[in-house]
Amino acid sequence: MIEFKDVGVRRDGRELFAGASFQLHPGHKVGLTGNNGTGKSTLFALLLTQMGKGDTEVTLDRGEVSIPDSWHVAHMAQEVGASAQTAIDYVLSGDEQWYEINAALNDLSSVSDEQIGVLHQQFDEIDGYRTPTKAAQIMAGLGFNTSQHELPVEGFSGGWRMRLNLAKTLMSRADLMLLDEPTNHLDLDAILWLETWINAYTGLVIVISHDQAFLDATVGHILHVEQQKITLYTGNYQQFIRTRHERMAQQQQAFEKQQATKAHLDDFIRRFRAKASKAKQAQSRIKQLERMAELSPMMADNPFSFRFYEPANMSSPLIELTQADIGYSDTPLLHNANVQVTPDTRLGLLGMNGAGKSTLIKALVGELGVLSGTYRASDTLKLGYFNQHQMDVLDAAATPLQMMRRLAGKTSDAELRSFLGSFDFRGDRIDTPSELFSGGERARLTLALIVWQRPNVLVLDEPTNHLDLQMRQALTIALQGFQGAVVLVSHDRELIANVCDELFLVHDGQIDEFEGDISDYGKWLAEKRKQENAQDKTASKKKNKKDSKKFVSRETTNAKSVHQAASGSETKSGSASSSTAAHKKVSTQPTLSKEEQRKLAAEQRKLTAPVRRDIENTEKTLAKINEKLNALEDKLADTSLYEESRKADLMVLLNEQTALQQQHSDNEEQLLQSMTTLEEMEANFE
Repeated sequence: MIEFKDVGVRRDGRELFAGASFQLHPGHKVGLTGNNGTGKSTLFALLLTQMGKGDTEVTLDRGEVSIPDSWHVAHMAQEVGASAQTAIDYVLSGDEQWYEINAALNDLSSVSDEQIGVLHQQFDEIDGYRTPTKAAQIMAGLGFNTSQHELPVEGFSGGWRMRLNLAKTLMSRADLMLLDEPTNHLDLDAILWLETWINAYTGLVIVISHDQAFLDATVGHILHVEQQKITLYTGNYQQFIRTRHERMAQQQQAFEKQQATKAHLDDFIRRFRAKASKAKQAQSRIKQLERMAELSPMMADNPFSFRFYEPANMSSPLIELTQADIGYSDTPLLHNANVQVTPDTRLGLLGMNGAGKSTLIKALVGELGVLSGTYRASDTLKLGYFNQHQMDVLDAAATPLQMMRRLAGKTSDAELRSFLGSFDFRGDRIDTPSELFSGGERARLTLALIVWQRPNVLVLDEPTNHLDLQMRQALTIALQGFQGAVVLVSHDRELIANVCDELFLVHDGQIDEFEGDISDYGKWLAEKRKQENAQDKTASKKKNKKDSKKFVSRETTNAKSVHQAASGSETKSGSASSSTAAHKKVSTQPTLSKEEQRKLAAEQRKLTAPVRRDIENTEKTLAKINEKLNALEDKLADTSLYEESRKADLMVLLNEQTALQQQHSDNEEQLLQSMTTLEEMEANFE
């Protein structure tokens, strides 16, 4: 096991850890969390130093770190240099033992006959004949196809090199694996595969990640770094949040009690220190005051509090693609695309890597013209488009305040500084050139510039790649309150689940409405992988296209959709097959007289009335809760709340918000159950 005993570490004159003590055991999956700058990467560097690895030496100021001498460590670095080495060879080099034996067996010129036998025995003991297959499976899981195996590492982009680095790390026969933001450059299907891999791994894993759903799915412990302390929590990230909230509430109470005691002691000392009759008691109080352990107040530590402004003008539809073929150089990648973006649209785009999600995004924002069909954008369209390119083209020499000034006209500096403060640009950072910013800071600044322009359509392509958990939470809350349309591509499942009302699947050149939620998409991906592993490419392609309808269907089964199809109206995706299927369904129903239809409808209404009442009452309750939450968000947007003097007011509002959010979640679950019951009843009537 790994054991920290009263560990203290300083870097650049700043104390990062003080008195850190915890134990980690083989098989543990541990999430390492904490605000940026608290020392997460330093903790990794310390572990590597203790195991004789790593490029950065970190020494202990005090305490002791105990790690078994026999343990091997694998660390996912954040940079991969250009190399002429092939991708598959680079990945295989992660298994150092296999790589050395294999190299020796491929060059026997300096190896004796006796050594050859030993090498073959060692190769067999480590199951070396299956190692290339393992490497290929890891590469496939992370999105590489077989045609890329022999390409040089230098031929891949930065994001794909990071995937290669992750694959190399996963190939290691390590007892301890350190993964630093492994999901940053992965799409959702690769993340889901990685979750499965980590859960099956038998060693100790410590992972730094800002992906809450990923942490919930993989870890059973959380190491949280905060205020120079490292605390080990049992459970996944959700459990950590609940436990930490309880601890913080207790700490706040203890702090307030201590402050009252200190105030009383201070007052006694001030009044009686000079009096001879009370001097001894005063000195006793002074010593008591010095002995008191300094408690920190509970901090509402999320520095982000922004929200999207209400759009000025909107019409419907805002963007429309009709029977569009989309692609490059006259070669369609997507066929017969039908997508309509209205003010109420909350659309999440799903699909495997390379399926065409980004291509569809470019068509929706007008960057890529359609090859056939039509594209229409409303005169009232005001687009807020976020992608990696927008971050990369920020004016490197300009400061956040200068960039805001270009957009804001005569707005006062005070108002702009307050606005930028809601994105945690404060003090010197407001006047710092963006070329000196981290990826997370550039992402926050790009979002700030978008928010200021009051868009009515937000098209967001992987907006959370460089954002920490606190900013992701703030973005989720802001998007929930946004009154325009949202089109989202993201590997952050929490963001998709909390923001999107509908999901479209981009697959095999088609865009279809996905009948399910984000967890169903994980099942769909697992089924696809199973098919692809069981069949050769050609057969798999045909079968995947056919079987995808198990999960994605344009048919609708409720009575309203059948009625629309029977009357000739189109579904949202514009599918002709949906209309045909619905007509077939209608045509097979027995013919009833008008009187029989009326009696049947009345009986159905009577049977479903209690469920409908439950749905109506729950919807009313949810509407009231939403009103209260919106009012609370308005109050929480007041920047003065985050001043030290108003911490108590802030805590009251945050506790009220937590309670309302729990009520909202409970009522939403009840609503979904009632709606499911109603659908089942209506289906039985058909």
